[in-house]
Amino acid sequence: MTASAADTEAKIMDLAETLIRQNGYNGFSFRDIATGVGVKSSSVHYYFPTKADLGARVAKRYTERFLDLLGDPEQPRMSAEALIAKLHREFARSLGKDGKMCLCGILAAESSGLPEAVVSEAKAFFDLTGAWLRKGLGQSDWGAGLPEADLNMQSLAILAQLEGAMLIAKVQGRPDIFGELAPPLSSN
Repeated sequence: MTASAADTEAKIMDLAETLIRQNGYNGFSFRDIATGVGVKSSSVHYYFPTKADLGARVAKRYTERFLDLLGDPEQPRMSAEALIAKLHREFARSLGKDGKMCLCGILAAESSGLPEAVVSEAKAFFDLTGAWLRKGLGQSDWGAGLPEADLNMQSLAILAQLEGAMLIAKVQGRPDIFGELAPPLSSN
């Protein structure tokens, strides 16, 4: 792929991500993407034959970037509170940057009406982010020795609280409130 083609593909994915986070998966068309990027609709189809292909690739890229930002939960070894704070900061950064929801949170909310490929990538976001948190919690003083099932449930609860906090901040029109809704650890 040439640099120009890669640039066009990235612009398509960037705009699709913005539109999904703003309007949901069904809130945009290839025509919207083509107009926004300045190409023909057929060019969008060249890179992404279907909207499901585009949605899945955007969700996969979002997940990869998010996990890259988080880094290795064991390097350096962190306390459980520091892990949660780091995850909270990355969610807050996303919300604070443009006031929009987590891409995969939006896709999860719409999952009953989405193509399987898109749902699968949204699920992967939660699976991989949960695994990141579970791994880090298991290495912390708080989680050392806890059964894997308990670590898994705690990780899912934290993710649910973060996504819920984003929803509340969004509907209230107050991205700042997200900072006050940091999830606590349950006692072990």
